[in-house]
Amino acid sequence: MEQRNFLQNIPPVTRNLLIINIIMFIATLVNENFMIGTFAMFYPASPLFRWWQPITHMFMHGGFWHIFFNMYTLLMFGMVVERALGTKKFLILYFVTGLGAVALHTGVEWLQARSLLASADPADAMAYTNLLRTPMVGASGAIYGVLVAFAMLYPSARMTLIFPPVTLDAKWMVIIFIGIELVTGITGTQMGIAHFAHLGGALFGFLLVWYWRKRGGLWRR
Repeated sequence: MEQRNFLQNIPPVTRNLLIINIIMFIATLVNENFMIGTFAMFYPASPLFRWWQPITHMFMHGGFWHIFFNMYTLLMFGMVVERALGTKKFLILYFVTGLGAVALHTGVEWLQARSLLASADPADAMAYTNLLRTPMVGASGAIYGVLVAFAMLYPSARMTLIFPPVTLDAKWMVIIFIGIELVTGITGTQMGIAHFAHLGGALFGFLLVWYWRKRGGLWRR
């Protein structure tokens, strides 16, 4: 019987996403300024914005724990979702939710930018400059889309957090995650995290899986 190694047991899209993310992270360690300035996502009005950044930012991460938790989640849940949906649908899900994350995050930035530009306060002018210079990185939006898809496919599956050690049905765990993101995003209690990107990924994941289910083409054939 042919023996398969660990990587070969991972479905192709999940496996290749893991590899690309790791390669991009290593490249960022080698030349952070170039990688962030070129491939992170900047507000479209920023002189640092490039047309490819809505895609490439999904493969960028801000540190070891950032990429570790994203890739761990992708590995654990992406494998299951890819095997359920099939390679093509999973690839569509990943990129649609990643772009959905950009869309909502950028929409919120646009509202912030309008408010700042309408102000005569010099502090707001500085805040607008900072908005233009602040990059967004990470696969988290797409990861939230994958989590929502998992919860919709297997709502009664049991999920356990490492800390705190709480076990709940997948549907309730994901609803709680989304609720926390919504509250922290609105209140701004956790600065430096793109909460609305996470919410955008979750929203587009829900809409896409709902659409496939309505058309009767959700499960792999």
